[in-house]
Amino acid sequence: MIFSDDFKKREQQTLAPYAMKSTESRGRRYKEPTHPYRSDFQRDRERIIHSTSFRRLEYKTQVFVNYEGDHYRTRLTHTIEVAQIARSIARALGLNEDLTEGIALAHDLGHTPFGHSGEAALNRLTKDHGGFEHNRQSLRVVEYLERRYPDFPGLNLTYELREGILKHETTYDNPNFPADLFPVDRGTLECQVVSVADEIAYTCHDVDDGLSAGLITADKLLELSLWKDLHNQLLKSHPNIDRTSLYRPQMVRMLVNEMITDAVNASITALRKHKPANIDEVRELSLNLVCRSEEAIKRESLLRQFLFDNMYRHYRLVRMAVKAERIIAALFNAYISNPDQLPPGFKARLDEDDVYTIVTDYIAGMTDRYAGQEYKKLTDPFELI
Repeated sequence: MIFSDDFKKREQQTLAPYAMKSTESRGRRYKEPTHPYRSDFQRDRERIIHSTSFRRLEYKTQVFVNYEGDHYRTRLTHTIEVAQIARSIARALGLNEDLTEGIALAHDLGHTPFGHSGEAALNRLTKDHGGFEHNRQSLRVVEYLERRYPDFPGLNLTYELREGILKHETTYDNPNFPADLFPVDRGTLECQVVSVADEIAYTCHDVDDGLSAGLITADKLLELSLWKDLHNQLLKSHPNIDRTSLYRPQMVRMLVNEMITDAVNASITALRKHKPANIDEVRELSLNLVCRSEEAIKRESLLRQFLFDNMYRHYRLVRMAVKAERIIAALFNAYISNPDQLPPGFKARLDEDDVYTIVTDYIAGMTDRYAGQEYKKLTDPFELI
């Protein structure tokens, strides 16, 4: 109890008034005793890191399938990079870093194998049964599918962490949630930070992986003002670096820094303008206060369009997307047509859940590698079962 009192005082002294304090959390769905020297948000973060779903992210696609190369991002390394960027922004704004990092580490736990191609395929296959959206699936993972404790299902995370998962917003994330559980208001600023950090991470690091794979070139990127400006800055201090192997990592580093700096400055401007006195006033606003400047949004939209035109539609990625859809569809149809093909743990749930939910849970939890192995077992007559 002495520690708890000291921690509450420390949070009040070190965090901004509009930050989410762990001592003001709405708590957990299932009551648990407080920990003598760890805050609730610290415990949330650590439960996520130790979960099976978190480890599976190592073998789930970000852009390139895992077996294409050892140095491309996976869903796990992307998640770690989002967490690092999010902590940087949260610290600069005086927000709760533990909550921010926890949301970042959990934001893709429900993602399918094969990246957004896998998600799109599963959404189409389940459109008559509620569809599929990985924010909702990530929440389902931490509330139900992870089984690690004898007293409750899931990880029993705090309200704010679960809310942060569901209200995660980016180009690829469109929150859809039950208003009775999570009212339709603003998420915490920590939740908003993770949304911004996710977009920064996947934009910058897709550029990095695209250059590494040879799908895009630095010469073509120089047609964009954002890249051109950073290129000129770099060459002022290192005139010949564009002819060396250090050019790409330095440019990506500068790109990340440019975006983080803009996010911090734009967010400080918004916070000063709206002056929220506490988390309740943050929730009541009609806009996110963690944001980007209009100029940055414009310049980065051109970069994202460049990636879409030159990288995401590259024939190598298109071929992989088509293969991914074929694998997901084959698995889904096989299990739905004959649930006896499901492994015992999932088949046992047929008494409590409908078959579409069970099959969706099973496929969404697969890694790329495991999905490929299951596909072979179900379609190749000479593959060992």
